[in-house]
Amino acid sequence: MSFYHEHILPHVIGFACGQPQIMKKRSQIVPLATGRVLEVGFGAGPNLSFYDPARVSHLYALEPSEGMRRKAADAIAACPVTVELIDLPGEEIPLEDASVDTVVLTYTLCTIPDAEAALAQMLRVLKPGGKLLFSEHGGAPDADVAKWQRRIEPVWKPLAGGCHLTRHPDTMMQAAGFGIERVEAMYLPKSPKFAAFNYAGIAVKA
Repeated sequence: MSFYHEHILPHVIGFACGQPQIMKKRSQIVPLATGRVLEVGFGAGPNLSFYDPARVSHLYALEPSEGMRRKAADAIAACPVTVELIDLPGEEIPLEDASVDTVVLTYTLCTIPDAEAALAQMLRVLKPGGKLLFSEHGGAPDADVAKWQRRIEPVWKPLAGGCHLTRHPDTMMQAAGFGIERVEAMYLPKSPKFAAFNYAGIAVKA
């Protein structure tokens, strides 16, 4: 990893992903997690305060960035839920088949290089009937916004840790074998439109 990716990018991502409109979405999704939980793209732990220790027995926190794991140390120490950090990317989940009750995916799918492989791994480790809770930005439905997303993405990706602007999380999850239980799609307020179209909801493993 470069100096930028390990020492500067974690702060940039932490600032961007900690904006009030994004934290509001996290607060609506993360408390739904139950049982043994896998969070893919744990980052610096912005979701930790939203986990209910009465409902979550163990949290596997998958995060490949050393810089992000360093930033997460204080939040983990203060968390009442048992957190187990895993230094691997989403394409390499080292858990047994059907071993977790909930997967949490917030503002992460956009940056995973092989998102299809990562979603296949999430499906594999979920128990039958398990849920994937997600809140992700992605491709906008408006032609003018989508056009600008395609134009900006090649420049945006190297600056934002590989972040894609044009992915459609819900259709990607369905293609991976998940059923969409519910999804809310909208532009987040007070955000640049090219990065503001948000998909939040629940996908299930049949």
